[in-house]
Amino acid sequence: MLKKRIKMMDKWIVFPFLFLILFSIVAVYSASSYSALEDYGDSNHYLIRQSAYVFASLIFAAIAYIFPFRVLKKKNFVLIGTIAMFGLLTIVLFMPAIQGARRWIPLPGFNIQPGEFAKIFVIWYLAYIFSRNQSELETRFIATALRPGILVGLVAMFIFFQPDTGTAIIIGMIILVMLSASGASLKYGLRFFLAIGIAIAVVVFLIYNFGEHLPFLDYRYDRFLGWWDPFGYYETEGHQLVNSYYALNRGGFFGVGIGNSIQKTGYLPFPYTDFIMAIIGEEFGLLGIALILGAFGLIIGRAFYIGSHSKDSFNSLICIGVGAMLLIQSLINVAGVTGLLPITGVTFPLLSYGGSSLMAVSIGIALVGNASTLDRLKKD
Repeated sequence: MLKKRIKMMDKWIVFPFLFLILFSIVAVYSASSYSALEDYGDSNHYLIRQSAYVFASLIFAAIAYIFPFRVLKKKNFVLIGTIAMFGLLTIVLFMPAIQGARRWIPLPGFNIQPGEFAKIFVIWYLAYIFSRNQSELETRFIATALRPGILVGLVAMFIFFQPDTGTAIIIGMIILVMLSASGASLKYGLRFFLAIGIAIAVVVFLIYNFGEHLPFLDYRYDRFLGWWDPFGYYETEGHQLVNSYYALNRGGFFGVGIGNSIQKTGYLPFPYTDFIMAIIGEEFGLLGIALILGAFGLIIGRAFYIGSHSKDSFNSLICIGVGAMLLIQSLINVAGVTGLLPITGVTFPLLSYGGSSLMAVSIGIALVGNASTLDRLKKD
């Protein structure tokens, strides 16, 4: 059975995934070598750690690929996962702050970031609930969606107050997409999106006109200032965005060559995390970015295709949830790097430095591959 599953791997998922996760080692090393030498006296510091994260992620992906979906559908297993998730989100609030945020639980040689795994948990939990209540969602949408909505809303709230606005936004948007794909009436989906659109417009209006007086914004208002006028705030909040512009402009169509970035040499802070696409753009050019986005787009497109064609509602919702997560996170990151949205601290999936993000995304993609193989086995 295992040999048959391996033989039936979805090549439209596996090959782009392997290309991107292995390329992340090269990209992170190039983007981080200068910072690593300055901070640790070893230009290979992040190379070694990213290589270890990639190896661990491939193991987690292999486990997720062969993990039986029937176990994921068991009530007791979902309950254990829910308790574990809220336990981690509670523990992290009592951890020492790192760069002003409590997002990580320090372990020997590794910091776990529960917010990254929370995205996979939300997808799994909603797929479980919605797949068991298909008919109720059509007839009693509000009552059926309210209870799971409160639970996953609490997950997003825990993450928002770490603070981690970007991840909270991603989870919120995943919830909306999965609600729309759950079998609910179209009128409810349209109402939700209309309400969210109005809410976003109101929030932007309030921030633009009264941002400095809104207590819940805190440091986030400075990010809006850096977004609206990055060159005017170059010395402070606009610094990252302006240097991202310089990197992308210098890269042109073909790039300046691997290892030849100037912006990573102290101009662009943390170039190996949130702004790794800017360094890739500088070194590999627009052509390199297009290749990466094309490979990533194959995975996302395949996830939505499998989700829309699967006969099993649980499998379908898992695929659509993972596809939404990858699409939303990548769009937010690229929009931040190019100045289309405020900087939110969201990394680019599979490429940016970070163990928790890499493992969580790898698990999600492997679950899509698992669903694809299950569908093929049923047809055979």
